[in-house]
Amino acid sequence: MDVAFLGNGSNSDISGYKIYSVDQRKRTVVNTLPDFYPELPDKKYDIIYADPPWDYGGKMQFDRSARKDVNVDWQNNIFISAANFKYPTLKISELKKIPVYEITKDDSLLFMWVTNPHLAQGIELGQAWGFEYKTVAFIWDKMSHNPGQYTMSYCELCLVFKKGRIPTPRGSRNEKQLISQPRNKHSEKPIEVLKSIERMFPTQDKIELFARNKPENWDVWGLDVQNLCNEKEQYRTQGLFKLA
Repeated sequence: MDVAFLGNGSNSDISGYKIYSVDQRKRTVVNTLPDFYPELPDKKYDIIYADPPWDYGGKMQFDRSARKDVNVDWQNNIFISAANFKYPTLKISELKKIPVYEITKDDSLLFMWVTNPHLAQGIELGQAWGFEYKTVAFIWDKMSHNPGQYTMSYCELCLVFKKGRIPTPRGSRNEKQLISQPRNKHSEKPIEVLKSIERMFPTQDKIELFARNKPENWDVWGLDVQNLCNEKEQYRTQGLFKLA
């Protein structure tokens, strides 16, 4: 890596963050919609399944290549990763503004993914959306680890919140809490969790928030599916694509 663009300072003054500060700004994904988020559906649901785009305050992830004693004089590229390189992230104050309580039935459940550093914020968010925290519904063993500040990080939690009573009729009651499945794309969750929820509540109205695709028998909402719909509409109007 050529670090001459950093100015006349000596390499001893350079850190991994300084090297990538400009690149970080270029790679950060932002919401280009005119509104904060797409409007929520005009419908009420028994089951809400959400994977919020948690914000890390721009914090980047490095490996050993960001250490000066390993990457002498910064001759090699530094590994860098951040959640907001993949999708627009939202602070807890912004997530609270999404009126999820408007699309929930009197008796409903919220299944919400939380990253470990955001556990307290996840419970706070569920309460802001009109739910009471109950327990950990699923634990995802990603079968590969990330470096952590305290221990190796390779599990993620899906919490369950309740509003009113548990929706009826019930389906399966013996779904496993621990899901061991290798991780795939960044932040993509194992489909087995969604399938478990379907078996638990097979007849209820269900919606996935911050969805990336359209599961069968689910409504979906979020930037990714909004962009997908916009692309399909563009193809349709150009005579290149026919919507199903």
